Amino acid sequence: MKKTILIVKNITHEGPGLLENVLFEYGIASNCVELAAGALMPDPINYSALVILGGPQSANDETPVMQHQLKQIERALHAEIPYLGICLGMQILVKAGGGKVKKCTVKEIGFLDMEGHPYRIELTDAGKTDPLFHGLETSLEVFQLHGETVELGSSGMELLARGQDCTNQAVKVGKNAYGLQCHFELTNTMFSEWFGIDTDLKLMDRITLMEQFEAIRNHYSSTGLILMNNFLRIAGLL
Repeated sequence: MKKTILIVKNITHEGPGLLENVLFEYGIASNCVELAAGALMPDPINYSALVILGGPQSANDETPVMQHQLKQIERALHAEIPYLGICLGMQILVKAGGGKVKKCTVKEIGFLDMEGHPYRIELTDAGKTDPLFHGLETSLEVFQLHGETVELGSSGMELLARGQDCTNQAVKVGKNAYGLQCHFELTNTMFSEWFGIDTDLKLMDRITLMEQFEAIRNHYSSTGLILMNNFLRIAGLL
């Protein structure tokens, strides 16, 4: 299974999205497990790369499922298995690597902040030269959906991008483990499903959100596909 990528879904509706499109295009094998359906995260040592997706849980949860996931990610970090964590997947990575997860001062939800400005992340000097962001602009418009954020550990962690309210938006842990607080994986189908499921999105106007997504969708999708391709190259799968 060493040429297979392990994809971990913390909740059923938060899937790999654009990453799945890239895997299909290049014929890269994947094993997708759903922890919310009762599965436990497999041993990452048996895989060539690891992707952990989002969910409503917290990396601070004391549940057996979360504790097991944290231990497995610690194993992945020790073995330097290429890792990409999105939203909750980033928070779990930081906690497993020795950082902290805490409540956001201000929740980041949707495409616009409380003042109506688009959510953007700005690459740091380290981010501008990191292969994960190769070929991308230094300022990227993003979709946010999270109520927690991270504090980086004292060593082995590097900040790659900053945001307006929750500063730490992209991090690198060790040699090849990456975390993204924002979402770059969204597809139209995924976004439509989330409206009827996510508690925060239910409180927002669906038509307005869809219009905001449509306004940036082409550029958003292009950015997401480049980023996913970059990660697969880092992982040695392309």
